[in-house]
Formats: sequence, structure tokens, C-alpha cells
Amino acid sequence: MEGRVLALREESGKVHLIKIEDREIKVRGIGRINPSRDLKDAQPGKKISVGQKEFLVLKPRLREMTEGMHRRAQIITPKDASLLTSMLGITSGDRVLELGFGSAGLTLHLANIVGKDGLLTTVELREEHAEVGMENVALATSSWESFPEFHLVEGDAYDSATADAASSISDRFDAISIDLPEPWRAIPHFSALLAVGGRLSCYCPVTSQLESCWEACEEAGLEVEWAGERIDRVWTKASKGGVRPGNNPMGHTAFILVAMKQN
Repeated sequence: MEGRVLALREESGKVHLIKIEDREIKVRGIGRINPSRDLKDAQPGKKISVGQKEFLVLKPRLREMTEGMHRRAQIITPKDASLLTSMLGITSGDRVLELGFGSAGLTLHLANIVGKDGLLTTVELREEHAEVGMENVALATSSWESFPEFHLVEGDAYDSATADAASSISDRFDAISIDLPEPWRAIPHFSALLAVGGRLSCYCPVTSQLESCWEACEEAGLEVEWAGERIDRVWTKASKGGVRPGNNPMGHTAFILVAMKQN
């Protein structure tokens, strides 16, 4: 058990990711525990009481990792991450470059797909964000047997020197994901690292950013394949029977653009 990560799920649905180690830690919502001692009988699929609460013990799969991960920067949600990974055409063993690491929300989805034969390189300028992201990567590497080869490049994605640093890890990438305030500024530096047939995505909060990315992709010789948004509508069970739309608003988060390198 030592070194493994367990997911403890409260009845409310809140998930806590706990690494089994012989030291006292403080877990928000649980209190102070020694995981080696207090969770020694915990097994996935079983319930366990810790303090005044009961938890369902789960294997930390992707869903549990994204729900229980540490956060600082706003993450790309699973709703958008699933669209991005599908549109980028990522598969097992691919080489993927991510510009904008943040808290590693999208990173976990990418790593889950490319697996142990893949390569995942991420670029982050802000040290405080990278620190939280690396904490989540460490939890995932302790949880998943097929985590890919991983590299963090600390630098400014708007600088060609950072692209040179990424190219020293791999001279070609099968997919590039950009989640930055001004994605179009990174496209000229990194589009050359995209393999023929590979795709690049931009995550844009507003339409003016989407337009700037579209123009930058065309100037870089990339063909825009798709641009749009994904909107979720949650349904709930009605008290008098049947189901109905939930009270939450339609879930727009950002605009997404995907472009392909054809030659």
C-alpha cells in the first residue's frame, strides 16, 4: 500500500486523493490523519470510516483524479477536454505538446490517452502554477501504471527560445494544445514542430481571440478543420416522476479551434 494513491468519495460526491505514507497530514474536510495507519484496511470498492465520516474507497481513475486534484489556475473542464482530445485525434503512443500547464487539468486527460508509450511535454511560465500542476502529475504517476514519459519546460510560450527547448525533447509532435491568454502569439513559434497530419488546438474564452487564432493558423500554413463551442445541458430527476432540465445554466466555457498541418 505504501506509495499508492486512494480516492475517498464522500456521500456528497466530493473526492479526496490520499497518498499512503507513514506521516501525519491534514486533509481539508477530514482532519489530521496518518494514511498508513488510518487507511491500512482501505480497499477499492469498500466503505471505510475516518473520523466522523464514511467514505467509499475507489481506485483513482481519470474521473476521480480530475475531481480530487489540487487547483490553483482555472482548469480546462472534462467537458472541453474530451472534445479537445477527440478533435486532436490523439491516440496511444502519440507525442503531445501542451502550452499552458496550469493545474494540469488537461494534462491528466492527455496522459490517460497517450499512455506509457507516449510522450507528453508541457510548457508553463508561472512557477506557482507549475508547482500545483506537478503535484497532480505526481499523484497520477503514483496511481496509473501507464503514465507517459513527461517533461516540463519552464518558459514563455511567446518566445522562440522556448520552442527550441521543446524541440530538444522531440523535433516533431503529433498534437499541440494551446491554452494561453494570447494563443495566436505562440502559433508562429510552435507550428513548425507539428508533424504532417498532426493537429493544433486553441482554447479561447472570447470570439476575438478565436478570430486571431484562426488568422494565425492560416498564416502558419495550417488548415482550420473545426471551430466552435460545446454546451452542456444537465437533466435531473423530478420529484413527482420523470426527468427535466436542471436549474443550472447552459454550460458554455470557451471557444475551441482545431487546425491540421497538411504538408
